Amino acid sequence: MANTIAHFEIPADDPEKLAAFYTALFGWKIEKYQGEGMGDMEYWGVETVPTDGQGHPTEQGVNGGLMKRMMPEQQITNYISVSNVDEYVAKATSLGATIIVPKMPVPGMGWFAQFTDPSGNVLAIWQEDNAAA
Repeated sequence: MANTIAHFEIPADDPEKLAAFYTALFGWKIEKYQGEGMGDMEYWGVETVPTDGQGHPTEQGVNGGLMKRMMPEQQITNYISVSNVDEYVAKATSLGATIIVPKMPVPGMGWFAQFTDPSGNVLAIWQEDNAAA
């Protein structure tokens, strides 16, 4: 498995306004997620390239999300595709990373965790798993 960027998230003080900015600038398709499982979270899907029925890119590129900023210092986060989140959390911490969001499910999609690398940069790891709950 290639450990490439699988997803990105852009925090925004005003998600609707920032969605309009990126749509006008790059022509990205940005739609607010609605429905079950979202709770109070304001999250917008960002398509930089077309997707299939399961949301996977159908051509080379990376899609992501846009969300309400949760803390003032929150920056863009890249999600790196891994085969097993647990293994990579252990490996990252053994190499000096600090876990800031432990392994969590995205129901029906997969698992993720976020960490800071030894220089303080925030990254996330992503394991695709349709059975995640």
